[in-house]
Amino acid sequence: MVEKVITLENVSLIDFLGPDNQNIRQLAAAFPGSKIISRGNEIKIQGQTPVISRINDILSALLEHYHQYGQITDKTVYQYLSSSDEDQQDRLLAASPDVILFGAKGGVIKAKTANQQRLVDAVMRHDLVFALGPAGTGKTYISVALAVRALKNKEVKKIIISRPVVEAGESLGFLPGDLKDKIDPYLRPIYDALEDMLPPEKFKFYMENKTIEIAPLAYMRGRTLNNAFVLLDEAQNTTPSQLKMFLTRMGPTAKVMVNGDRSQIDLPTKQKSGLIQALDILKDVSGIGFVEMSSEDVVRHRLVKSIVLAYDKFDVDTQHEQANSINRPIREAQPYRRPNNPGSAASDPGRHPDTRPEDDGTQKLPVNQEQQL
Repeated sequence: MVEKVITLENVSLIDFLGPDNQNIRQLAAAFPGSKIISRGNEIKIQGQTPVISRINDILSALLEHYHQYGQITDKTVYQYLSSSDEDQQDRLLAASPDVILFGAKGGVIKAKTANQQRLVDAVMRHDLVFALGPAGTGKTYISVALAVRALKNKEVKKIIISRPVVEAGESLGFLPGDLKDKIDPYLRPIYDALEDMLPPEKFKFYMENKTIEIAPLAYMRGRTLNNAFVLLDEAQNTTPSQLKMFLTRMGPTAKVMVNGDRSQIDLPTKQKSGLIQALDILKDVSGIGFVEMSSEDVVRHRLVKSIVLAYDKFDVDTQHEQANSINRPIREAQPYRRPNNPGSAASDPGRHPDTRPEDDGTQKLPVNQEQQL
């Protein structure tokens, strides 16, 4: 028997649990092989894993319903008990326009910051969107959620996600296995996001029939990406020719997102980033959305925000130092002056370095006395 504890936050217990916990008792009666115990703001569930997962999904849906309408009744509980998982999600998505998607475990996936919401809105309005920002701002996660939602809503027939295969400042050398084994380490963040959003069986099915395709950028050449949601992640590590190639793959009914972080370019030092160049070239092209995120949008550990701010300050200080060194006046060369020091090279023109005779190859080298002996 497995146990799970759900903590209710920002919830009026009487409105959510009902008088005398009638809503929880109704839920427990629907699953006689499990135990659901409410104590304070905690709900403890005990039972087999599949049953706990189902109860957790229903409670998550009820919580979302409560946040939308402010109350749970016995009729509400009955509706969620009698409906399928997809019916619950469709109803909640219709009632909660700010919700992007419900995850594989029933969790709500939605924008957590103002700029994340701007990103969601930009994708709704534009067929091509550039999302820029530091690590931890949710660019990849929100983008994958939007792609999965478009697939579930039958707005597209497939999802294509790509990344340039560039090592982050280190050489990993030879990687064993076939092509999939070699590129999977670079694409792991994409897999992690998809596994959060799709049940394992459905994720496996989509991967096997190529409904979801994850591929390195090099495999995009020559293709036309149509009726698909296309995401290019880590675009700061593309070369100008690579990014141009990717953008020109866009078919007439495609949605394309390009994500990148200016501060994490892993290309060789003298190689220009295709993303930086594209931002300059395309900034005045109508129909393209640009969303800029900042350290305020970091949704990882609280220290990540502080780390991003510290590195930003360091980069600004370094740029100021370089600018000051460039603008520093250059010291002019001083002419040779003969000091009044008898016996110095300066006082004797014959001893000045510029007056020494050049070696024409005829001068004799000193004799090694030990060899003569």
